[in-house]
Amino acid sequence: EERERTEHYEKRLLQERFRRGKSEVKKRSRGRELALQVLYQVDLRGDAALEESEDFLNEEEQDRESRAFAYKLVRGTREHVAEIDRVIQGVAQNWEISRMAAVDRNVLRLATYEMLHCRDIPPKVAINEAIELGKRYSTQNSGAFINGILDKIKSRFADVAAAAAATESASVDAPPQLDDGAES
Repeated sequence: EERERTEHYEKRLLQERFRRGKSEVKKRSRGRELALQVLYQVDLRGDAALEESEDFLNEEEQDRESRAFAYKLVRGTREHVAEIDRVIQGVAQNWEISRMAAVDRNVLRLATYEMLHCRDIPPKVAINEAIELGKRYSTQNSGAFINGILDKIKSRFADVAAAAAATESASVDAPPQLDDGAES
């Protein structure tokens, strides 16, 4: 009987952890959706929409974590937009970023920001979430378009990240350079 009770307790604990994990995923997905809406408005209306974004997020979403995540994504994407646009333009063959559909452009910006600047978000997650946003808010063809561009960005920057990690690892493993007092 004691063993059954323990197994039952462990099962309930695992179910609760799973449920909490799913809820965290939903909160982040909702945050991305809100961030896309703000970025789209900023793209069309300019900085006035950015100034109104906090009010918009407070009106649209009750959950504090979703709002905070959305705001982090908007702030980060806007802060790095020039770099992000260069990266997207670098892989978007025959597509000028200014000529892309506004929704697609902002989905790409959002996901590129996540891949380059959010270490806690796996690139595959950023890509899959972006594909879903594109399908939901743009056209059915947007998913393939977004996937193609983001996959190229992931491939290009995975090599850069691996090289940086190898360099970082090598410098950590290297013995410290001692100053022997000689002038160079």
